[in-house]
Amino acid sequence: MIKNIFQSRKLSGLCVLSILLVSVTILLLTNDTIDLFPYLSLPYLPRSSLSVIPTSTPISSPTNDSSPPLESPVNQTRVDDHPDDQGLELDWLKDDKQWNVSLKIDWKRCESPDYIPCLDNTKAIKKLKSKRNMEHRERHCPERSPKCLVPLPQHYKVPLPWPQSRDMIWYDNVPHPKLVEYKKDQNWVRKSGPFFVFPGGGTQFKDGVIHYINFIQKTLPILDWGKKVRVVLDVGCGVASFGGTLLDKNVITMSFAPKDEHEAQIQFALERGIPATLAVIGTQKLPFPDNAYDVIHCARCRVHWHGYGGRPLLELNRVLRPGGFFVWSATPVYQHDEGHRNVWKTMESLTTSMCWKVVARTRFTKVGFVIYQKPDSDSCYESRKNKDPPLCIEEETKKNSSWYTPLLTCLPKLPVSPIGKWPSGWPERLTETPVSLFREQRSEESFREDSKLWSGVMSNIYLYSLAINWTRIHNVMDMNAGYGGFAAALINKPLWVMNVIPVEGEDTLSTIFDRGLIGIYHDWCESFNTYPRSYDLLHSSFLFTNLSQR
Repeated sequence: MIKNIFQSRKLSGLCVLSILLVSVTILLLTNDTIDLFPYLSLPYLPRSSLSVIPTSTPISSPTNDSSPPLESPVNQTRVDDHPDDQGLELDWLKDDKQWNVSLKIDWKRCESPDYIPCLDNTKAIKKLKSKRNMEHRERHCPERSPKCLVPLPQHYKVPLPWPQSRDMIWYDNVPHPKLVEYKKDQNWVRKSGPFFVFPGGGTQFKDGVIHYINFIQKTLPILDWGKKVRVVLDVGCGVASFGGTLLDKNVITMSFAPKDEHEAQIQFALERGIPATLAVIGTQKLPFPDNAYDVIHCARCRVHWHGYGGRPLLELNRVLRPGGFFVWSATPVYQHDEGHRNVWKTMESLTTSMCWKVVARTRFTKVGFVIYQKPDSDSCYESRKNKDPPLCIEEETKKNSSWYTPLLTCLPKLPVSPIGKWPSGWPERLTETPVSLFREQRSEESFREDSKLWSGVMSNIYLYSLAINWTRIHNVMDMNAGYGGFAAALINKPLWVMNVIPVEGEDTLSTIFDRGLIGIYHDWCESFNTYPRSYDLLHSSFLFTNLSQR
């Protein structure tokens, strides 16, 4: 219906009337003086006040560790402090024949402010036969979805706005100080008064992350950040300073790390406003499509690429675009003791068998890295004397096959031209027909319609007719992203979008990466791999229609 309105524009009056009705409804619902639904009123849920946020505070403000913490903007109240409100029955739904359900709200309090059901299932983790290949960091969802509400951390505050948040966040929002002590000599993060401050240091960023990024491009100029290179994967990202800095160069980075003893590193990243997710290269594929990323980066990421039969590196090969680059910044590149030399020789043998070639290498102790390039055709695979690892059969690399699927022990065949060619430079690739759609005429038409639709919806309704303060929105998720039209329509806003493709639907995630956007596969009948309070806005379009059948 929306599509027809924007295509024909014959029902503009009806559209205006609909917008007015929505606006009036929002006004009534947000008016504190009108109690429309007293049986849905939850007075014990605290409201945050934006008035306490120092929106004009300069980045350099936190200078004194002894400064007193700011007063909390919310009066923290436990969810379970009001037992009379639990088990509230919605009679208005029970009496409606259209619903024909008896809905009970019987929420309990979750065990932790950072509870993630599929990663904190200690019962399942204890039953694992092995943890050698990071099985305990993978997803282990409970048999029944938890019915609990995640409490706020004590003294939680409304997050600082972007771009201020990239350099400093409230300590009370992520009250995990262990990383400060653990990484104090590497300048990852510092505690300063009521803030955590991120100076831009890192294990390999001896002269700062900006110098490190510029040195990579100086070493290999073809890595033209923000033009040829748009979509990057950062493995074992720490607090994601690498990805956060690349945003200034029009590069969007999917930073990931496991939920491990490096306390809350992904939570730090998301609170800063940097794209990130919880994941691990263990025994299963990453939730990304084949041939997705322009560049993959690892700076002392603690992944044994040559371990587990070389499967971790084969997984990087799968998600790296043909002709793409792997930047490996680690001690075996420039240290020369026997242990490091053995690791380097093993990596050299493995990458050669995969037809990766070294295109740059530095041996400086401050910034030491090697850059590999993946081949852009199968010719090298076919000419190998020892075809190990072998080429995959088609069944192993079919679409939508990255969800709960074991790591490959083979090399996927590379797509042939024009599908296998490198996308246009940024920003042209956002609007041009994605290379992954060249096979199907119908898909190309659907892509054009989707882009036109969301451009119209965004400019005519979402940006101006809804009660959304877009200046406070930065971390956004599109829960049923399609071709990424929603994210593309927001490209000029200072925010980023995590495009989610449900695993039971059409697989369009390759198209999203071709456009220079980022995304991930997910099953919405399970919990998402992220911390509570990660996103400012969730967008859902025709998602629950399909899920209701499950």
